[in-house]
Amino acid sequence: HALVLANDSEFGLSATIFTADDTLAAEMAARLECGGVFINGYSASDARVAFGGVKKSGFGRELSHFGLHEFCNVQTVWKNRV
Repeated sequence: HALVLANDSEFGLSATIFTADDTLAAEMAARLECGGVFINGYSASDARVAFGGVKKSGFGRELSHFGLHEFCNVQTVWKNRV
């Protein structure tokens, strides 16, 4: 029931799970519709890992190599042989 309530939101930046059961925490984290999940704590940050939300909680990612790609424009150029 908690997962249904958590996912029934137009936002999805992050969620926190408090439990002593690591298996349950991993299963719940996989089913939560959000950009990040904290287990037994909250508000951690590390430039090596991506940060960002889903739904109406953000667009794209910041930090890590995923965040770097958000600020790049990829261009493909095709040249025909003459």
